Amino acid sequence: MKSIPNALSFDLEEWFHAEVFASLFPREKWGELESRSEAQADRVLALLATSGVRATFFILGWIAERKQSLVRRIAAEGHEIGCHGYSHTMITMQSRAEFREDVKRAKAVLEDLSGRQVRGYRAPTFSVTRETLWALELLWEMGFAYDSSIYPIRHDRYGIPGSPRVPYIAVEREGRALWEFPGATIRLPGITLPAAGGGYLRLFPYSWTRAAIRAMNRRGRPASIFAHPWEFDVELPRADLPLLSRIRHYGGIKVNARKLNRLLREFCFAPMGEVVEGIAKERESTGR
Repeated sequence: MKSIPNALSFDLEEWFHAEVFASLFPREKWGELESRSEAQADRVLALLATSGVRATFFILGWIAERKQSLVRRIAAEGHEIGCHGYSHTMITMQSRAEFREDVKRAKAVLEDLSGRQVRGYRAPTFSVTRETLWALELLWEMGFAYDSSIYPIRHDRYGIPGSPRVPYIAVEREGRALWEFPGATIRLPGITLPAAGGGYLRLFPYSWTRAAIRAMNRRGRPASIFAHPWEFDVELPRADLPLLSRIRHYGGIKVNARKLNRLLREFCFAPMGEVVEGIAKERESTGR
């Protein structure tokens, strides 16, 4: 199983971009808040460099414009640059035209800074849902090769229960495909539960995420594991949140780096674009 490359990715945004802060820190206040994204990214980059692992960084366009040297450095260190949109607005709050403009703006900035084509996209808060599946068609039209925005679980903000748990083709025409790469999950009788990282890596026992990856790798399938650089920041600013939100957002940060290091030692990881490319080549060679 160690030889199966799993996809590792990080959503690079500021700590105050999380949806839980949407009412506390409206967009017009962002410029007044402490920026911690570069120091947080540095911490993750150091962890990856120590392990010799490359990953995908889905970077917010708003961040890229303000941290241009950081984007260039991430690319120079061999990591894949992916698009996280520009404004961190959930697709469920956008029209088709607004979504297209938001993504095109971010994609252009990221490609200009990295000098590479941006092939992958992840929506803020995994907001490709049944109501916003039209976004996949627009991503295909904009030239993306893969998306990683659909979580096949039930959640209060996102998810499409019953959708495939493994990478699959979401849009295919004119000889070109857009792949969907869902986050890792565990299937129990009658229910699919999340295990892909983020809060699930922080809050659940390490064995939960390890079991999910092992189960998928035993089937010859890669798993997708993700996190946000702010989830490794033990000095993360604290905001006045309801108890449940406070637990979900801040819980487990102190032990998260240790968990990630264990994953990097135990499993094989690669940028998501490379994993998708390998799957596509296998499909082409086998005809399935």
